[in-house]
Amino acid sequence: MLSFFGGKDKAGGGTAANERVSRHSSGWAQMLERMHGEESLRVLDIGPTSSTNINFVTALGHSIYLANLVEDAAKRDWIITPEDGSPARFDVDRFLETHLNFSGRGFDIVLFWDAADYLPGEVLAPVLGRIHEVMAPEGQMLAMFHSASAGLGAGQPKPEFCRYHLTDSSKVDVQRAGEYPVLNAYTNRQIETLLAAFKGFRFFLAKDNVREVVVVR
Repeated sequence: MLSFFGGKDKAGGGTAANERVSRHSSGWAQMLERMHGEESLRVLDIGPTSSTNINFVTALGHSIYLANLVEDAAKRDWIITPEDGSPARFDVDRFLETHLNFSGRGFDIVLFWDAADYLPGEVLAPVLGRIHEVMAPEGQMLAMFHSASAGLGAGQPKPEFCRYHLTDSSKVDVQRAGEYPVLNAYTNRQIETLLAAFKGFRFFLAKDNVREVVVVR
């Protein structure tokens, strides 16, 4: 489900469902500086709906558009099973048209969070391509990636899918938001390949083995 709201008029394993855990985010600190320094920005939040984020962004005089891609992509509705017996495939074009059709809106800031780790591999590159298309020149995107072995190896703690709540500081509050498995784990080189269409990016390594990337359109 997508919603649009107009402005101006250490996540850890085993956290309780409603518990919020604060974590430092160098990437968010950079986004926040821009949001305080500019007016009437358009923000795209790729994640579970957070009333905290809606209120925070609109209180700064910006507007926010929400798209919970991970939850929607996990539904079986997008799987096409050909009658000729060929392998089933994800209906990427219909998914993009349904969830990432912004009707001509352009975005200055995109909060992609860790969606890349939870989206099916065949969907991620087209999603990033569409986001690149709709970002304004010099627009910025914050993306997070778990360490390359997170949740994929035997005995490895599995990251929890979380909702990220914005704060007026260098921290974000993290809250468990569903039971979705990590589908991908990318190396730095693979991340650079995924983001090759963008003009530039900067990596930040967090203490919880989550790599943050701030990308410039």
